Amino acid sequence: MAKSKKNPPRRVPAEILRKAKEYGFSDRQLAYLWGTTEKAVRNLRKEYGIVPVYKTVDTCAAEFEAHTPYHYSTYDQENESVASARRKVIILGGGPNRIGQGIEFDYCCVHGVMALAEEGIESIMINCNPETVSTDYDTTDKLYFEPLTLEDVLNICDHEKPYGVIVGFGGQTPLKIARALEENGVPILGTSPEGIDLAEDRERFGALLRKQRIPHPKYGTAYSVNNAVLVAEQIGYPVLIRPSYVLGGRAMEICYSGDSVREYMRKAVDVSPEHPVLIDRFLEDAFEFDVDAVADGKDVLIGGIMEHIEEAGIHSGDSSCVIPPYMISEKNLEHLKAYTVKLAKALKVVGLINVQYAIKDDVVYVLEANPRASRTVPFVSKAIGIPLAKIAAKVMMGRTLEDLGVKDFDFRTLKHISVKEAVFPFSKFPRVPIFLGPEMRSTGEVMGISEAFGGAVAKAQMSAGNTLPDHGTVFISVNDSDKNDITLNIVRGFVQLGFSIVATEGTARFLGEHGIQSERVFKVNEGRPNVVDLIKDGKINLIVNTPLGEESRYDEYAIGWAAIAHKVSFITTLSAAATAVKGIERQREGNLSVRTIQEYHKEILT
Repeated sequence: MAKSKKNPPRRVPAEILRKAKEYGFSDRQLAYLWGTTEKAVRNLRKEYGIVPVYKTVDTCAAEFEAHTPYHYSTYDQENESVASARRKVIILGGGPNRIGQGIEFDYCCVHGVMALAEEGIESIMINCNPETVSTDYDTTDKLYFEPLTLEDVLNICDHEKPYGVIVGFGGQTPLKIARALEENGVPILGTSPEGIDLAEDRERFGALLRKQRIPHPKYGTAYSVNNAVLVAEQIGYPVLIRPSYVLGGRAMEICYSGDSVREYMRKAVDVSPEHPVLIDRFLEDAFEFDVDAVADGKDVLIGGIMEHIEEAGIHSGDSSCVIPPYMISEKNLEHLKAYTVKLAKALKVVGLINVQYAIKDDVVYVLEANPRASRTVPFVSKAIGIPLAKIAAKVMMGRTLEDLGVKDFDFRTLKHISVKEAVFPFSKFPRVPIFLGPEMRSTGEVMGISEAFGGAVAKAQMSAGNTLPDHGTVFISVNDSDKNDITLNIVRGFVQLGFSIVATEGTARFLGEHGIQSERVFKVNEGRPNVVDLIKDGKINLIVNTPLGEESRYDEYAIGWAAIAHKVSFITTLSAAATAVKGIERQREGNLSVRTIQEYHKEILT
C-alpha cells in the first residue's frame, strides 16, 4: 500500500481504522501510510472510541491468586485490567536487553519499585523483556508487557491515570519519548524533559558549559559527509564521532583522518537535521572519571567518584574502575565535585545524574552529563552502602536528601576500596575485533572489595576469570608518551616481584637506558619470531601494551587475539598495569579475606 497524501484520517471510516488496529498496525504506521501525523491518527481513533483493552496472563495458572498479573493489549471487547483508586506511579523499563543496554537499568527500575512500596504508592511497570527482575511475578504491583512506544505508553496512561511516570531508570529508551509524553499531558516525575534535552542537545549543552565556565573538549555537529570532515579538521584529530541520542556507545568511533571520517559517515545509518552526528576532540592518553549523584532540586549527594583504570575513550561500561579514586589531586577532586553540583543545579535535576570527565595536563574536562540512571549505579550503591536508585525515586516523590538522612554523606570516609572489572564475551566470537573503544563490548561486570587496593584488584580479576600470574614473563610495549617515570616504576615493580621482561625494540632501549634489562622481541609486522609467536608458545604470562594512534592499533589487535586464544591477561594502559602490580603483590601475600557486603556497609555507619 503506497503512502497517500489524498486520504487524511478524518475520511477513513471507523470500521477501516478498527480493522487496521486489529491487524496490528500502529498509529505511526497508519500516519505514514495516510500522509498525516501520529497524533492525528490517535485523536481520530479515540474519537471513534477505538481503544485497546488489556487481557490478563495468570502467572499462577489459576492454582491460587496471582498478586502481580501480567497484562497485554489487544483490540478486543472485554477489558480485564481493573484500575485501582490508589495513588500510582508508572515506571518505564529498559526494553529488550542487548550489549550496551544492560541489566543495570533493570536494577534501578526494581529499586524504584521498592522505594514506591516504602512510600505507600502503587507501582506499575511497563516493560517488554521477560528476562528481567522488573517483570518477575513478585516485583511490582502491576505489569504491562508492552513495547516502550509513545502509543502504547499513552494508552496505558489513559487507562490507569497515574500520578506520574518515571522515565529516568530505563536508560536511553524511555528518554526518547519523554518530551512527547509530556506534550500529551502525562506528568513526568524527576528531571523534566527540558532538562534531559538540554543535556542531550550538543549546542545547548555547550552553551551551558560556557556559561558555567566548565572546561570541555572542542566539539562540533555535522549533518553531511563534507560537513563532518570540515568540522573534524577544525577541531583537530583524533576525533570521537557518534550519532546523537544513543546508549552503550553504539556506533561511536575514534577517527584519526579525513578518510576515516568519510568511511564512518558512509556507514552512518541516519544523518539529518533531526539526527546529526556529534564530533568531539578525543583526549588521547587522558585519565577518565565517572561521577554518580542524586539531586533533589536543592541539594546534591555525590554518591561516588570512580576513576577508570583504562585509557580515556573506552566506554564506561567496559572500563575497570575504582572507588574512591586513587590517582587524583585534591584540587581536581574538588573540581569534579563542584562541576557536578553546578551541572545538577543548572539542569534542574531531580533524581539521578551521571557526569563523565577526563583529566589531561591537569585540566578537568566535562565529556557529557546524563540526567538519568547510569550503568554504574549498582556498583556505586554497593560500594558506598547507599541505594542511590531508591533515594532517587523517593526524591522524585517529593522527599529531600535531608529528610532521607544522606545529605552530608562523603564517599571519602569509606574504609574499603571497591574495584569494578568488566567481563567480555570475546572467546565466544572468533575474530571479532577485541580492543576496547567508545562502543560498549562487555556482557557483565564483577566487583572486588578489600581494605587494600591490591586486594580489591586481585579479587576483581579472579571474579572476572582473569587471575593475574604470580610468576613468569611480562611483555611490555609502550608508546613514546608513556616512556616516563611511571612506566619505569611499573616495570621495576614487576622485576622486584621476580618477573622476566620482554619488550619491543623502542621500549627495550628505553628500559636499558634506565638500568632495566629486558629481552628484545619483534613487533607483529617486523619479522619472526614476534610477540604473537611467544604468546602462542606459552612464553608470555602477562601483556602490557599501550597503543597510541591509528597505526599501533594493528599490533594491539593481533596481540589481543593471541592473548584471548591462549588465556593471557592483556593490559592496555599504565593505570591498569600499575594496579596489576599491586594486585599481584597482594595475591602473593595470600590470605585474601572474604567478608559479606553487609559487613563492609556496617563499617561505613560506625
